[in-house]
Order: sequence, then C-alpha cells, then structure tokens
Amino acid sequence: MIKHIIGLTGGIATGKSTVANYLASACNVPVLDADIYAREAVSIGSPILQAIAQRYGEQILLADGSLNRQKLGEIIFNNQEERKWVENSIHPYVRDRFLQEIAISPAQILVLVVPLLFEARMTDLVTEIWVVSCSEEQQLERLMQRNKLTLEEAQARIHSQMPIAEKAAKANVVLDNSSTLERLTKQVEQAFINVKIPGE
Repeated sequence: MIKHIIGLTGGIATGKSTVANYLASACNVPVLDADIYAREAVSIGSPILQAIAQRYGEQILLADGSLNRQKLGEIIFNNQEERKWVENSIHPYVRDRFLQEIAISPAQILVLVVPLLFEARMTDLVTEIWVVSCSEEQQLERLMQRNKLTLEEAQARIHSQMPIAEKAAKANVVLDNSSTLERLTKQVEQAFINVKIPGE
C-alpha cells in the first residue's frame, strides 16, 4: 500500500511535540518519533551505548549503566566532530526503526517526527515536509526554561542545527509557532485538510 508520510521537523524547542501531539489526538494520525528510537539505540547493553562508553570512558554512564545524557550533551554540543560521530552511530538505527514501522503500519497517513530530518538525510523517507518555526529569541527562552540551560548552552544547541529559515525554505508547509497555541493548531488543521491520501 502506498502511504503518505509527513516529515515533521523544525528547530529545537520550536514546538514539534505540540504539533505531533495535536496530530495524534485531534487528527488521529499515527506518529513515529525519532527521539524514542534514538533512546532505544542507546539503551542499557546496546552495542551503540558500548561504543559510546568505549570512546568517552565509563564516566559517560550513570550508576545503573544507562547513558549520562547531560555529560554527553556537554561533549557533543561543544565539539562538532564528536557530535557527528555520535549522530552517525545513532542515525542508521533510527532510520531502520522508521522503515520497520512504516512497513507494518496499516495507516495510509503517517507522521515521522525527525528533529534532524535534513541533517540526518532522512528526507527520502517522507512524501512531504512540515517545519515548525518560531523566532530564535522564543527558541532560547523556551529551551532555557524547559531544559534548565544557561544562555550559552541553549545557543550551542540551537546553532548545532541547520538554521530554521533554511529548513523552512525546503518545506512544503511552514507552521508558525510564534503566537498562541490556538493559532498554531488552526494552521495544523488547515495543513492536514490539504493532505492528499494516495489513490484518492
């Protein structure tokens, strides 16, 4: 069966989860999330986690053997080469999980939430691209509040990704999340109405 697959992306803290949750609850669309598969990839005892521990030493692990995300963040958001190494270790696993789930899903429309859709070269998995956008000031504010980060830490995370304007230029749909939740959901509803189901 031919499927219509929406690739939902944007910058960190632009509101991707808000849009994904709305699509799942209000539009009843199955949502597959790259972040969940990325966590699976580094679960306790996984080969990828073992490779990470080998590269950075045992201090990258917490007492229970799980990944110390804060420690890894400190390394990869301050070193582009190390970030690339970690991403190249995890992205193939994430891609495989997406392919497995797409193959077994009976749904005709699916949403893939992929923060690094362009950076990880996963655009070939989707039939259209939606980008959630807001100003960098709003991104910084939301990210600092949500993740309890300093301004410098938040800026490092934002600047590690492709600029929002660049992503928006490659998108089929741009959702502006600089105003109210109501305004955002109206845009999502309108974009979803325009989605063409294959064969119809």
